[in-house]
Amino acid sequence: MITKNRVIALCLVIILIFSFSACAKPSEKGVKKAEEKEVYPVKIVDSYNREVIIESKPMRIVSIAPNITETIFALGLGKKLVGRTDYCDYPEEVKNIPSIGSLMEPNIEKIVDLKPDLVVASTHFKKDVLKKLEELNIKVIVLYGEESFEGVYEVIKKLGKALDAKDEAERIVSNMKEKVSNVTEKVKNAERPEVYYVVGFGEGGDYTAGRDTFIGKMIELAGGLNAARDVEGWKYSLERLIEKDPDILICSKYYDTKKRLMNTNGYKDLTAVKKGKVFEIDNNLLERQGPRLADGLEELAKIIHPELFK
Repeated sequence: MITKNRVIALCLVIILIFSFSACAKPSEKGVKKAEEKEVYPVKIVDSYNREVIIESKPMRIVSIAPNITETIFALGLGKKLVGRTDYCDYPEEVKNIPSIGSLMEPNIEKIVDLKPDLVVASTHFKKDVLKKLEELNIKVIVLYGEESFEGVYEVIKKLGKALDAKDEAERIVSNMKEKVSNVTEKVKNAERPEVYYVVGFGEGGDYTAGRDTFIGKMIELAGGLNAARDVEGWKYSLERLIEKDPDILICSKYYDTKKRLMNTNGYKDLTAVKKGKVFEIDNNLLERQGPRLADGLEELAKIIHPELFK
């Protein structure tokens, strides 16, 4: 009887084990995880409206644009980057990666020597360079969006798809959207001071961000009035600026720009200069269409409305 009971008990245990295993369905989790991974080959329609087929997951990548380099690192794929341009300087560890030259005149021989699986370019990339690389059977995609946050989101998502990092790309975009939303919500009811963004000044001419530029639009998103909203493009004049006499000047934190600006004829007599309303910013946060762009918007808003970000 005891033996029979033990056999029955053992059978019940075995049945229960299989029942729990069936309920848990661990294989489903494995399938779901596999579905989240990109399945190659992958087709990317790039910014030249080319259908580029990426046959397998890229393991060696060359970037020909600072914003692309920053995005690759933000995706957690910096170790796969084997080449970058002279202008790719963020994050710090990118300086350990070999340079292939400039954005517009990259060194084709250096790119070939690096044996990339994929070359990713952006704005300022010449079609004749693309042709040369394609003739050498090097896979190239060119990614740049319209000058808006939506355009940046699209580039990040396409790069994530190409590099099998869709989830991370979605996370980056989601965080950017949240930051943009937080900034615009904080400044929506604030008074809007006149803000002039300094791109160039002095003997070379006066340049700023006109109403049709993305930086001009970012000033508005950050709770300011773009002082150069009366022009399109980047060219301005000292006479216009003196007449406008904006409340705030914002310039690059590099190359002693602020110091030089405050001692330049015309500028040194502006009310903003006299009242100490000249502020520095890392212009790369505004000028590179990459994952730090939302940080740039926040920095602008903190300059324009410091009282809202205490």
